[in-house]
Amino acid sequence: MSAARPLTALRALAAIAALPFLLTACGYGSESTDDDKQTQVAADAEKLSADQVKIGYFPNLTHATALVGVQEGILQKELGGTKISTATFNAGPSEIEALNSGSIDIGWIGPSPSINGYTKSSGKNLRIIGGSASGGVKLVVNPDKIKSVKDVKGKKIATPQLGNTQDVAFLNWIADQGWKVDAESGKGDVSVVRTDNKITPDAYKSGSIDGAWVPEPTASKLVSEGAKVLIDEADLWPDKKFVITNIIVSQKFLKEHPDVVEAVLRGSVKTNQWINANPDKAKTSANAALKELSGKALPTEVLDPAWESIQFLDDPLASTLDAEAEHAVKAGLLEEPNLKGIYDLAPLNKVLKAAGEDQVDDAGLGAE
Repeated sequence: MSAARPLTALRALAAIAALPFLLTACGYGSESTDDDKQTQVAADAEKLSADQVKIGYFPNLTHATALVGVQEGILQKELGGTKISTATFNAGPSEIEALNSGSIDIGWIGPSPSINGYTKSSGKNLRIIGGSASGGVKLVVNPDKIKSVKDVKGKKIATPQLGNTQDVAFLNWIADQGWKVDAESGKGDVSVVRTDNKITPDAYKSGSIDGAWVPEPTASKLVSEGAKVLIDEADLWPDKKFVITNIIVSQKFLKEHPDVVEAVLRGSVKTNQWINANPDKAKTSANAALKELSGKALPTEVLDPAWESIQFLDDPLASTLDAEAEHAVKAGLLEEPNLKGIYDLAPLNKVLKAAGEDQVDDAGLGAE
């Protein structure tokens, strides 16, 4: 995939405006759920400029920075006496709504809802302030029906939702093969079947789909059912990296509580350092958090390969977000969005510099 040029305007297609369009990049399902809890704060801990910070994330491995950061107390330690209140979501629309309403202040979320949330508010409601994860998306197929890339033509392949990050990536890949598909209907040289990730494994077992371009842990769940990985999306990107999870913040909260935002970012950076230094412990911690949130831990045969395919990093990989938006334009699902100002990486770069880490770039899409 090539780097995209800077983009200049956004309009969701009217025909699908009622859908949670471009908003389910990270969720395992499409329904939203809230699960509020507060972390414990030491009695003598000093507060920052806010009594609490409300953070949101998904009960999903691609949000492991938040899962582990909360589970291990790393985020709370950086915030001192400012208490963390958490809420979890299963879909981008509900998390964006929560950010807009003030129900959360900071969130871990995918690139497509970040783009949509920013552009629909004309750049007034959020900023991307950091990265969290890359990768964790695969094309998995029925090996009896699909043995090579050319065999995908004429088959039924699931994506999570019309216009979501994986759907756009698959449509872009199809176009790169020289095949034709109508983006809205999913009909053409390949049948693109929009299917909720929660039911994709059952659709695969029943034979109603021949494969799926999906995020983890759905991909590894399908592999546990006999599917094979045909393409790891990371292999299609420069340096095998592309954004799957961002950190966003309400612009109001960023302006009023920069010290709290900086503390959360410091906690995120330290969490990613701990994850990368202790991958097995971190994987266990993330799975324990998932069990607490959803009532069910991931089995080893799903957890291990899913975890292995995700990179946890602080760089938001801004050029890949720009490219993902351009792929939606190319597919005919969007007019070109104006992403100028979507990033404010100054707080993160301050944290990274203090930690002796390399600073990150906003690909020309930073706030002035």
